[in-house]
Amino acid sequence: MTAMMTDKNHLLERLNLYEKLMRLDKPIGILLLLWPTLWALWLSSWGTPNWAVVWIFVLGTVLMRSAGCVINDLADRKFDPHVARTKDRPLAAGKVSVKEALLLFFVLVLCAFCLILPLRSWYIVGLSVIALFLAASYPLTKRFFAVPQAYLGVAFGFGIPMAYAAHLDMIPQTAWVLLLANVFWAVAYDTEYAMVDRADDLKIGIKTSAITFGRFDVAAVMLCYAMTLALIAWVGYQMHAQWAFYSGLAVAAAIAIYHYTLIRGREPAPCFKAFLHNNWVGASIFAGIVMDFFFVRGVR
Repeated sequence: MTAMMTDKNHLLERLNLYEKLMRLDKPIGILLLLWPTLWALWLSSWGTPNWAVVWIFVLGTVLMRSAGCVINDLADRKFDPHVARTKDRPLAAGKVSVKEALLLFFVLVLCAFCLILPLRSWYIVGLSVIALFLAASYPLTKRFFAVPQAYLGVAFGFGIPMAYAAHLDMIPQTAWVLLLANVFWAVAYDTEYAMVDRADDLKIGIKTSAITFGRFDVAAVMLCYAMTLALIAWVGYQMHAQWAFYSGLAVAAAIAIYHYTLIRGREPAPCFKAFLHNNWVGASIFAGIVMDFFFVRGVR
């Protein structure tokens, strides 16, 4: 009995470490991937998404974000011990081995791949390979890209062209504009995130937008928010969106202005709060899209 309890406790301990490695205890990353995907699912279907496709993309987002966290920590395992915020991560603290992390990464990727098979589209399969490459290669960009957050925006937003392809079997111009909007949004919120770690990142020599933008970091964040909203407004204009759509953008703009009050002092805690608060930016935009189709256009 004692041996069984010991084995059970050991298993629970390992599962808890894997959960932390996948950051399931910190769902903000899942939400920042999910909102753009949901925008695209509703826009590409004109407010009537295929619910099976929606669930496939939601579950795929969770799996791919988890896989991205694992591969990120694998790539950064020699840097994370020197950063206050990341030194206790399972790989950085030596609580999970490289072999375990690699196995977990491949299991997550395999599960995500199996999810898209019911769509019966080689087009989607090809796009999923690109999405995997983007997710796996992003951690390396922090070694040589001045603004790796832009690359992150492509990786985080690749569910957009995939969503359009799932509904239309093609990727129209509006999908790429929406992806570009997501790139600007990612640069905005991840610069806020990078402002938290700027001192540690300077010491260990990795590149971030917060370091590259320097004293213009706050201005750059606000400009990126403005570009995000302007590009999404253009998509709405092309689709003849009405007041509900733009109301969602107006709420998102108000939230972005609130973020300015948080980050202008460049203090780590308020900057991190602004980063977390971006969930409401994505949610406001999605709410505007849904209301436009449901209340204004009468889509049921």
